[in-house]
This record gives sequence, structure tokens and C-alpha cells, in this order.
Amino acid sequence: MVGTRKGLWIGTSDEFRREWDFTGPHHDMEEVYSCLIDTRGERPRLLAGASSPWLGALVRRSDDLGETWVESSSGPVAFPDDVDASVERIWQLAAGTEAGVVHAGTEPGAIFTSTDGGETFGLERALWDHPHRTQWNAGFGGQAFHTILPHPTDSTSLTAAISTGGVYQTTDQGCSWSPANQGLRAVFLPEGQQFPEFGQCVHKVARHPARPERMYLQNHGGVYRTDDEGVSWTSIADGLPSDFGFPMVVHPHDPDTIFCFPLSGGEGRYPVDAEARVWRSRDAGDTWEALGAGDLPDSFHVAVMRDAMDADSHDVPGLYFGARNGAVWGSADTGETWSCLVRDLPDVMCVRAAAI
Repeated sequence: MVGTRKGLWIGTSDEFRREWDFTGPHHDMEEVYSCLIDTRGERPRLLAGASSPWLGALVRRSDDLGETWVESSSGPVAFPDDVDASVERIWQLAAGTEAGVVHAGTEPGAIFTSTDGGETFGLERALWDHPHRTQWNAGFGGQAFHTILPHPTDSTSLTAAISTGGVYQTTDQGCSWSPANQGLRAVFLPEGQQFPEFGQCVHKVARHPARPERMYLQNHGGVYRTDDEGVSWTSIADGLPSDFGFPMVVHPHDPDTIFCFPLSGGEGRYPVDAEARVWRSRDAGDTWEALGAGDLPDSFHVAVMRDAMDADSHDVPGLYFGARNGAVWGSADTGETWSCLVRDLPDVMCVRAAAI
């Protein structure tokens, strides 16, 4: 699934993942900042967070791989009547720990939860009412919960991140939330104030279900790892050409292998030396190597956004990323070699892949 600022495209391939067929646009001229391939049921369900200038922010779903779509009978994802706010975009869709649970992260910064597979959504009220919320700021992309990581076995525990507010966690099924930012640097704050309790501009967090206490984080200036589920964070940026970027992806079968896409931290916001490279660590961030063999360009002056890189779950996983120039690249050998799967789409905001 490839979500863009003007609709959604769906690509399919066989297990070799060399040739791809794409259909689209689905939800034409609507912003699709989030999508999800939910494989927990008898058949896969596709979900897309679409923002329509006429209908508002909707979660549409398909049980036939995009042939047909339905949306909630209750209408757009919306705040309760007593909340003076409107959902502008849905930045994240994540499958919950329990069957039928789907979480949606929105702009402005809130999380909504569905217990019926995406038919209806209710506000996580304790997070919205958190005393820190009025002090959260908006990054250049807006204020949004862009990362939602349900614990793989504990349905009472969830980790989320917002730009700009930092990482927050609940261990009581959303009844209370606490910041988890110890060691994360806010490089844009004055010296002596760069390690606040909250207010960091986190770009993306990822973790592996087999080792949920370990998470990896791409910050606005910084790449980090925690081995104690967010109690403390340690820098793993040494060896990268830049500590600025957006996506962070964990290998589906190896919690020590991670991927990121570093960008220049200056105004250009494109890769260092304008070379499109995915960077991989096989030792939890202790060392890094660049991956670019094949079709990745050496003159690449565009960015890859926070949710525009993903891996599938094949035995030898495929890795995919989309860029703001409307192209999507894929690797069927976990980043060793690359080819362009589709070009000339609108601005790519999210990429999701699954083996079905």
C-alpha cells in the first residue's frame, strides 16, 4: 500500500517480488497519510486513513484487497461533542494486541481506538486530558501522534510518540499516560535545557515483537535505542552520515537488525551528498553500513518520510520505501539490491507491505 497526498495505490506481486502490478488511485485526490494491512483475521483487511476536504478524516477499509471500500457508518473520526477540536489527518493506523483492535493517531495530537476492526473509533480521553498536552507544539508537518506501538502480548501497554511532545506510554490500558524521554535530546532548545521531561521532536519509533523492551528511535537530531522499554535511551548515531531523518524499520525476524534513511539536517532535507541510501545495522546500532546497489539514484534531492519505509514478513524479507518525488523502490533481498517498482505517483507519505 502506497499512501500519497492525492490518493492510495496498491501493488501486488508473487513471492519473488520482482515484477509488480499497481492499481490506483483509490480515494482519488484525498490525502492518505496512513494505511494498514491487517492480517489477523481469516482474510486480510486493508485500512486507509484518508483526509477529504469535503468529508473530513475517514478510515476506509477493504476486505477484498482494494476492489471495494467501505467507511464507518458513524462518519469521520471525530472528537466528542464536548471537545473543541477537529481531526485534520490520520497519521497512523496500528493493529492492537487483541483481535479487532485498531488504533489511530491523529492531528491534532490524539489517539483514537476501535474495537470493531475500524468501523468506529473512540478517543483515548486520558491522553487528550493529559496536563502536558497544552504544551505540545507542532513540527513543520503538524502536531500528530505518528507512532503507535501496542505491546505484542500485553493489551494494557502501549507506546506512542508525537511531534513535538516526545514518547508517552500507558501500562493500564489508557487510564494514565507517562512521558518516556530520558536521554532524548531536543537539539532545538537552548544549551542546558536540551533534555526536558517532554517536548522532544521524535520522528519515528520501532520495535520487534520478540523483544518488546527494546525500541529504536529516529529523533529530530539523534538516533537512539532503549533496552528497558523507554526508561532510558542511548545514542546509536555514530557511524551514520547524519543523525537526522524520518523512518525507522526493524527487521521482521531479527530484533538486532534495523534500517533508516538519513537526511541532511539542514534546510535541504535530502540525503547527504544527494545519494539515496538505506542504512542498515545488524548489531542494534553499534555499527552501520550503506545499502544502495542496483537502481538507487546518486542524485536524489528529495526526502523519505517517517512512514514511507516498511518491510514484509517473507523468510528473506522485502524492504520498500517511497519518496516525495512519487517513486517507490523495493528490495527482495533485505536491502542488498534495489529496483524501482513504480514512478510518477504523487508525493508519497506512507508505505505498508505484507506477505499474504
